[in-house]
Amino acid sequence: MFSVMDKILMSVQKPVCYTGGELGMIKKDPAGTDIRFAFCFPDSYEVGMSHLGMKILYHLLNERPDTYCERVFAPWPDMEERMRQHDIALFSLETKTAVSKFDIVGFTLQYELSYSNLVNMLDLAGISLTACERKEGEPFVCAGGPCAYNPEPLAEIADFFVLGEGEQVIGEVLDKYLEWKRGGGSRKAFLESIAQLDGIYVPSFYDVTYNDDNTIAAFTPNNPHAKPKITKRIMRDFKGSYFPQSLIVPYGETVHDRVTLEIFRGCIRGCRFCQAGYVYRPVREKSAHELVELAARLIAATGYEEISLCSLSTSDFTALSELTEGLLQEVAQKRVNLSLPSLRIDNFSMELMQRVQTVRKSGLTFAPEAGTQRLRDVINKGVTEQDLLDSADLVFRGGWNNIKLYFMIGLPTETMADVAAIGALAHKVRDAYFAIPREMRKNSVNISVSASTFVPKPFTPFQWEAQDDIATILEKQKAARASMKSRQISFSWHDAKTSYLEGVFARGDRRLSQVLLAAHKNGCKFDGWHEFFNFDMWLKSFEQCGVSPEFYNQRKRSYDEVLPWDHIDIGVSREFLRSESERAYSADATPNCRTACVGCGASVFGGGVCFEG
Repeated sequence: MFSVMDKILMSVQKPVCYTGGELGMIKKDPAGTDIRFAFCFPDSYEVGMSHLGMKILYHLLNERPDTYCERVFAPWPDMEERMRQHDIALFSLETKTAVSKFDIVGFTLQYELSYSNLVNMLDLAGISLTACERKEGEPFVCAGGPCAYNPEPLAEIADFFVLGEGEQVIGEVLDKYLEWKRGGGSRKAFLESIAQLDGIYVPSFYDVTYNDDNTIAAFTPNNPHAKPKITKRIMRDFKGSYFPQSLIVPYGETVHDRVTLEIFRGCIRGCRFCQAGYVYRPVREKSAHELVELAARLIAATGYEEISLCSLSTSDFTALSELTEGLLQEVAQKRVNLSLPSLRIDNFSMELMQRVQTVRKSGLTFAPEAGTQRLRDVINKGVTEQDLLDSADLVFRGGWNNIKLYFMIGLPTETMADVAAIGALAHKVRDAYFAIPREMRKNSVNISVSASTFVPKPFTPFQWEAQDDIATILEKQKAARASMKSRQISFSWHDAKTSYLEGVFARGDRRLSQVLLAAHKNGCKFDGWHEFFNFDMWLKSFEQCGVSPEFYNQRKRSYDEVLPWDHIDIGVSREFLRSESERAYSADATPNCRTACVGCGASVFGGGVCFEG
């Protein structure tokens, strides 16, 4: 006789997403640990198991003898339907324990459109959906990750947020939890104890008042343990920082099926649209020797056939030549491919690419971001058209015939001429292929152009900007498509409606928590997947709550407006972001961090590029 679970797994897509037991999975006796931590990724197993942060924290937490960290993913709708039919609560992969039985339930927030999955997972677990409803004995619900830098849309749902790099602070939280658990205090007492830690934000300890025009009037602590400003946490000394010596190897295919090496955090460049480039400052590097040794161990432990270097701008790693030389000595004989994503156009090296892609040649990706030099200067991209064409020439002469180009539509000050220039630039890249000698060409050339929609993000110089409305984005997408008239050029674009919703939650306040709860009741989930995204249900949810989505994403803010994230300190000052916003409108470039320090404020953390030399 098959158990109910066996029967269910035989009737759903990709049952391996729910079985656990993979190579490298941590096995512990739950009864022998004091803290059970459910690490929840609010998306599918294939997406979550590709996320580097989850891999790091999973192994880090499990190295504590007193803690058992187990993984939880959002079940695909077919699995969820059967779980609800058979009253099966959301469970962990390691021990199939109901998530409601854990001490702490932690979510990583990588994308605003995963928020509906977070609410749905709590509901499927049988955990109260709002912090104020949770009773003694229920798990504490926390969240971290890049989207947590504006935690307010989830302020009524999460008990607390971890702001910054989790390796630094999560151990301190667990120490406080263990002390609290042994002392038998109230839920509030635990939250008060961790609210005193840098990087921990407890929303219920703050009151928000609003002006008549719905903007925020004030953000005021209501608990003596709450800090007026919450400062992010970072790993100041990144050399020798924790990285697992082995990784879980899934039975099925995942989005990124490879070893990922994080070579540094942060970015020196200062692109004005890029939230990651500001919130992860300052830049901190690992050593090349350390990375080569780690790569050798991970290849041996996993059997993967590809290594990818992970950073915001790989070619800015100061020891890249030494690193790639060492990695090639490790991987070449094993037929393991080395992948270098995030290469910049202005320091692209053909010699480097020829060396690292000796096993197989994959397509190369460049990100001009905008079609005209004026707009690239507005966003401080720091690359020219000639940089791109020179790189394309090197690529084509080196034997590649596939190039991907990434652009953004809807950037501040953008005109229809800027949009049309996207196609013109793509044609120039194509022409660079036909300009090389015929004997150097391989078959035909393929230029893939992708255009995402610009979404203003917190803690960037564009945090005060209005986002283009849907009709304007559709018009610009149509114009961009019309500018590409060659069969060798393909064009893809991001859905305007999902970008609209992303913009709302990126800069929203805590009034959006009620919208999220209404959307959950209306069946919204997996909003990042086009086959499940239901824009009409979202509009209905906003209407039910009396909240205008346009207020959040189609309104330009004044520089003196109180923003929902102003109580959070990332090191980079508001004054610097404002000056960068003003420089954008003058199309003035700002030098990168290794060219000249511009006093952004990140030096307050006392490490990284701010103190090199």
